[in-house]
Amino acid sequence: MHILMVLTSHDTLGTTGKKTGFWLEEFAAPYYVFKDAGAEITLASPLGGQPPLDPKSDAPTSQTDATRRFKADHAAQVALADTLKLRDMSAHKFDAVFYPGGHGPLWDLAEDASSIALIEAMLATGKPVVAVCHAPAALRHAKTPSGIPAVQDRAVTGFTNTEEEASGLTQVVPFLVEDMLKKNGGRYSKVADWQPYVVTDGLLITGQNPASSEPAAKALLGKLGLRSSLEQASSPA
Repeated sequence: MHILMVLTSHDTLGTTGKKTGFWLEEFAAPYYVFKDAGAEITLASPLGGQPPLDPKSDAPTSQTDATRRFKADHAAQVALADTLKLRDMSAHKFDAVFYPGGHGPLWDLAEDASSIALIEAMLATGKPVVAVCHAPAALRHAKTPSGIPAVQDRAVTGFTNTEEEASGLTQVVPFLVEDMLKKNGGRYSKVADWQPYVVTDGLLITGQNPASSEPAAKALLGKLGLRSSLEQASSPA
């Protein structure tokens, strides 16, 4: 199985003068779920090269087993520093695409023509699309072959309005993920703030927040007929 992971290239948090980018846990946890399941992984971003890391996601309080594993994994760091350009990616080369979040996607992936075309092509050819936390922003302009929003009448989730409010960025972000998904006709649902929550509707898999990144990755493996390394290890011989 060949999975494409698409990261943001946007590093500026509106007009605050602060930095943003992708959220480390939302990249690292799925990356190792896929790697440990034996999947081939390709990394891409709109500008290629090193995608910007949201500094808050690298704070001591944000560290997890997956982020610590990444920090000790030189090969993974080299791969991340050399992402391919998104415009060069073709849906027919991949079995699925996974979008990690962070606030960056609200500015670039939400509007990126290559990303929109990729999502539309993946869904049209029967391949899963996964987006976690703020990354469902990438679905904002994606449409079905008949021209309706890709999320219309689909069960979806994503970063909640109350989670954004708790982050203090409601007035900074260009739009709220929850509001956008509802406006586009998505059947949006959520659980308590910061709790893991993943929604699967056909080929579309969405996760609510950073805690949902690993469960979303495992949901994709299930969709592809793969199992995580932990599930394999616990299976009887």
